[in-house]
Amino acid sequence: MSRPLPPERSIPQRLLTLIFFLLMIVSCFWVVQPFILGFAWAGMVVIATWGMMLRVQRLLWNRRTLAVIVMTFIILLVFIIPIALLISSVLDNAQPVLHWLSAGHLVMPELTWLDRLPLVGHKASRYYHQMVAGGGAQLLATVQPYIGRTTGFFVAQAGHFGRLIVHLALMLLFSALLYWRGERVAMGIRHFAFWLAGSRGDAVVILANQAIKAVALGIVVTALLQGVVAGVGLALAGIPYATILTVLIILCCLIQIGPLLVLIPAIIWLYYSGDTTWGTVLVIWSVVVASMDSVIRPMLIRLGADLPMLIILTGVIGGLIAFGMLGLFIGPVVLAVSYRLVHVWMHEAPCPDAPPEEVLEELFEDTRHIAEKQRQIREPKES
Repeated sequence: MSRPLPPERSIPQRLLTLIFFLLMIVSCFWVVQPFILGFAWAGMVVIATWGMMLRVQRLLWNRRTLAVIVMTFIILLVFIIPIALLISSVLDNAQPVLHWLSAGHLVMPELTWLDRLPLVGHKASRYYHQMVAGGGAQLLATVQPYIGRTTGFFVAQAGHFGRLIVHLALMLLFSALLYWRGERVAMGIRHFAFWLAGSRGDAVVILANQAIKAVALGIVVTALLQGVVAGVGLALAGIPYATILTVLIILCCLIQIGPLLVLIPAIIWLYYSGDTTWGTVLVIWSVVVASMDSVIRPMLIRLGADLPMLIILTGVIGGLIAFGMLGLFIGPVVLAVSYRLVHVWMHEAPCPDAPPEEVLEELFEDTRHIAEKQRQIREPKES
């Protein structure tokens, strides 16, 4: 006995059904909103370190429970605790420094060597001494509004420190869960992508995975290596607060500014204090650290994904500006997936109205011939 066909639904019924599903989706996102940032960070970390987790599991007699415990401890020790301590130290120490600066206790050096600079030395020295005249009042008056804004910024960020700790704790929890059920979660995501777009959807998921690994290897690992090597050089040269400067170098390398923004002032300070030997050593050390960016990073990015360097770097910088630190991974993933989709779409099948390659070559040849004739005609007139 055949079942009767359902009656045809009217347009208002379809519209109300669509509105209901949209409200349900918005409500779900509203409920899980406090967990989105922690889960996104956990996903990026787990994808980047999944191969490491599998190697740890093989070393621990293929016991997934032991591997998850070890990887969770590594994330806690290497990632969460240093970030929490660094932010807490910055917030605790920045406020007294800003109050000290705003109170006018800053004593500017004389910088008598400015007069000996060729061409611009005399003018630069006169302008500098005009600024610091009267105990640096003019300079402090210029900087005072920015100090006030910076103080307000740190006060506002101190209020968000507890929220950041909560996000880090959620990231640790979600990382352990993803390590435990990583294969099942990955198959679920690939199944959903295949249901949406067939084999192309599955390829997009795989490409996103490769892009995340490329960023983790090429950008993050390179920044860590540059920061550690630069920190060793700063410590050997006797630069004070070398640990904090090392963290600043790592952050500068992550946002693609480079380590020289921190190393050059350290070199100037060494020469100004009279320690020319270690100043010269730090100059050579800085050249080595800066050159690591162009040698190690391309090699590591190629290990993660065979993507153009411009796509990865543009995604990193644009993602950081648009989404903050999480954009370090979101930006390259979006650009890499879009680039690969456009590349496949252009090379999948030729456009039916497009001329063949022979016609295009003849057209380009005719264009070059016409341009050459026009140039020959213009030259006698100009002469």
